[in-house]
Amino acid sequence: MNCFRSILSFSSAKFPSRTCTTLHRSAARLRLPISATSSRGVYTSQISQGFGSVAAVKKDSSGSGLARLDDDMQRKDLPIVTANERKVTIGWDTKTWSRFHNIWLRDHCRCPKCFHPITKQRLLNTFEIPSDIQPLGIQRKADGLELTWQSSEPHVSFYPWSWLQSNSYDPAINHAQTIIEKVEWGTKIAQSPPTVTYSEAMDQDDRGLFKWLTDIDQFGFSFISGVPPTPEATEKLVERIGFIRETQSPSFLRKQNCECPLTPFTADRPRWTSTISPPFPHRWQWGATLLADGFYVASILKELHPEYYDILSRVSVPAHAAGEASSIYYPSPRSGYPVLGHDPCTRELVQVRWNNDDRSVMNHLEPDLVEKWYEAISAWNKCLKSPDSEYWVQLQPGTAVVVDNHRVLHGRSAFDGKRRMCGAYVGIDEYRSKLAVLRERFAPDTVQRATDHLPQANINGRNIWNSAL
Repeated sequence: MNCFRSILSFSSAKFPSRTCTTLHRSAARLRLPISATSSRGVYTSQISQGFGSVAAVKKDSSGSGLARLDDDMQRKDLPIVTANERKVTIGWDTKTWSRFHNIWLRDHCRCPKCFHPITKQRLLNTFEIPSDIQPLGIQRKADGLELTWQSSEPHVSFYPWSWLQSNSYDPAINHAQTIIEKVEWGTKIAQSPPTVTYSEAMDQDDRGLFKWLTDIDQFGFSFISGVPPTPEATEKLVERIGFIRETQSPSFLRKQNCECPLTPFTADRPRWTSTISPPFPHRWQWGATLLADGFYVASILKELHPEYYDILSRVSVPAHAAGEASSIYYPSPRSGYPVLGHDPCTRELVQVRWNNDDRSVMNHLEPDLVEKWYEAISAWNKCLKSPDSEYWVQLQPGTAVVVDNHRVLHGRSAFDGKRRMCGAYVGIDEYRSKLAVLRERFAPDTVQRATDHLPQANINGRNIWNSAL
């Protein structure tokens, strides 16, 4: 479990002439030209006259070719469907197509026999699907694509148009709509930082909670004002996100200390595989809080020094926590993770891990990379400490701040006297789960909105076509 920082082609083939003759004669009776045919006489569709008509073809029992034209296939407002022996191709408009392999479509059937409607788990045995599987019939429906598969009893699968388009992989055409845009920020965020009130966050209708967690997702942090100045109120606030995470420290921290020196920028805690955050501070009586958006700083580094950005995206950095004789923590794998972590599919920056104080021995660097790596972290540190990147704020009693530790780096100024604070750790998996559930309620995506009305789509309170499944 990761944790969340809280401080408050179409391809055509050559076919036997006899098969082609049969298909063309059948098409002639239907007054449809042929554009793609199957060597097994399974299905065909036409596109040579534009997006006006497409034939839904089924193989009859004798295998002689076309069987019938479905009425829904005459609709001109539906996507075009064509197919060959390996793939089904869908034309969304004159320039946009998606291709789906037959085995992929069969594997993603969500009928109750193949996909458990309550647990949302796959029931179909993927490894029993024939590698050369082909649909016996293809029909366009008003809401989606219907395929009939050969089995002991013919099996019918249905796929909503919106779901197919959202999950297109050849090519990927619509995935960006499921990604919430991140708002990068620098020092000017001080003019209007994301903030919710304690009453909003605690309101049982959950709308304020949704706003709070959405702000964290977009900005990487959020303030909560008007928090009653007690540890108990802060603890209840933390539990609105998820259960309090146990660490080597007490699950709910109450700290009071004196004469603290300046704390440098960190993104706690890179030595742990499941990155745990430091506390969820309730009130600081002295010392200003320092925040910086790791994504914003990374974008500056990428623009000014693309070579250094690449190095920090590739070179793993080991780390440790070993200040107590009873414990020693380090990441798994032992070599750690790069400072800048990217989604392996989208290449989007998704994580920043940086705590130079906790860095372990860099004994795995290639000899010709040593000096370049030190140049890279020096450039990173310079961008990080630029006045344009730093956001200083003096927290007052009654104000909490929650920070996504995979993105926002934090520190504080030195102070004399006593500092009183309390807080806790929350797992990022729990945070993301809570946010996903609230999005279902208050901001459903295009797929959910387009499929909620379908029969058997919503069972046990969740749509089977949910983009998270």
